[in-house]
Amino acid sequence: MSKNQTPSLRKPLRVLFADDEVPLQELIADELPRMGFEVAVCPDGLTAVAVLEKSSFDCLVVDLDMPGLNGIQVMERCKELSPATEAIVLTGKGSKESAIAALRLGAFDYLQKPCTLVELQTRLNRVAEKRDMARRIQALEHRLRRAEGTAAHMIGEHPAMKAVKSLIARIAPTDSTVLITGETGTGKELVARAIHEQSLRADRAFLAVNCGALPENLIESELFGHRKGAFTGADEHRTGLFAVADGGTLFLDEIGELPLTMQAKLLRVLESGEVRRVGDNQPTRVDVRLVCATHRNLPRMVEQAEFRRDLFYRINTLHIDVPPLRNRPDDIPLLARTFLARHLPAAQAMEQPITSAACQLLSNHDWPGNVRELANVIEHAAILCEGLPIDVPHLPAQFSNPGAPRSMRREALTLREIESRAIHAALDRHRGNKTAAAQELGISVKTLYNKLSQEALDRAA
Repeated sequence: MSKNQTPSLRKPLRVLFADDEVPLQELIADELPRMGFEVAVCPDGLTAVAVLEKSSFDCLVVDLDMPGLNGIQVMERCKELSPATEAIVLTGKGSKESAIAALRLGAFDYLQKPCTLVELQTRLNRVAEKRDMARRIQALEHRLRRAEGTAAHMIGEHPAMKAVKSLIARIAPTDSTVLITGETGTGKELVARAIHEQSLRADRAFLAVNCGALPENLIESELFGHRKGAFTGADEHRTGLFAVADGGTLFLDEIGELPLTMQAKLLRVLESGEVRRVGDNQPTRVDVRLVCATHRNLPRMVEQAEFRRDLFYRINTLHIDVPPLRNRPDDIPLLARTFLARHLPAAQAMEQPITSAACQLLSNHDWPGNVRELANVIEHAAILCEGLPIDVPHLPAQFSNPGAPRSMRREALTLREIESRAIHAALDRHRGNKTAAAQELGISVKTLYNKLSQEALDRAA
């Protein structure tokens, strides 16, 4: 979380060690931290279970033969409380059968006492490797669900875009928080991805979440995670996006939609570098670079007490403003060709896959929906054309009357675009209050959330 700090290759493994032998307790408490592990030592099984009920651990190392609750019972309770926690069991020479039973119950491995510290360290390193692999898989699954683009799609040779790319190159190697502003559809997520891909975290996770598409009662669970039973409907443990993105980058799109209560919790995470799952008593340290974006006027929201001033200053360490497409008309033909090649690969080899007349109409358009609108227009043309090049008749209806005033052409929108504008206008009028906006629009709050969620998916596609 700190500025200009090189991210560590691996977050320390959190270990809970339970054994009733005092000399072994003292040895583990001294030596495991020197090996790079975080450790809590318990003298018996009952104490271990009490600690597990309050805090989360990556690995449980437990002696099978203890008074009160034995190792098998502690491991079973651990699996109930935190299924992702691995277990390594310690067994005496005459208890190999018990160790085998523990493996059948899901233990990661076992060690026969007396064992060396090197043997224990080897097992713990294997647990850490498994944990890190699981997080990378989670991150990949998250990216697949969002059908993300890549930073290579950030196309433009206009001076304004060159300035953005230059700023990205200077900002990316630092570890500072970045705020990206710009109109809807300008490509703020691609800027965030470019920052990640040029950073020291490029080989770690990049996760993106649209704050405006999340129901208010689920935002905290989505970002920070929750324990099973923490609230009604929490039927299983959930790892929050901060934990999944540990070592990488978390992109919070439309941060201006965060409720004030969540703004306070996000600020606490940024200042402490710790997250606490819903239902957990103890926080967990995370190493995450935060990149935020919004199309809203955050300084005005601060003045109107709709956005926390301290959070605004914290996320605005570095600022990138993405120009609207109408301010860089020279980039429109280049973008149009790129989008066309996605749908019709043959366009890539053509010198002029879009006629001069069609290009002129595209360049003269105001593009209220920015790059996303252009991508949709080109997709429309690619579907309707029977062969290249793309010409005026293949463009949507608003382009068929080039002599009409711009204001008239600008209003010739698709039903989805009109609906999206109406939703965001209502949200702006009600200062982000989704319940009030839904009432004005004559739809349920659930329907509003569904439409915002679908819009976020369309934007990521």
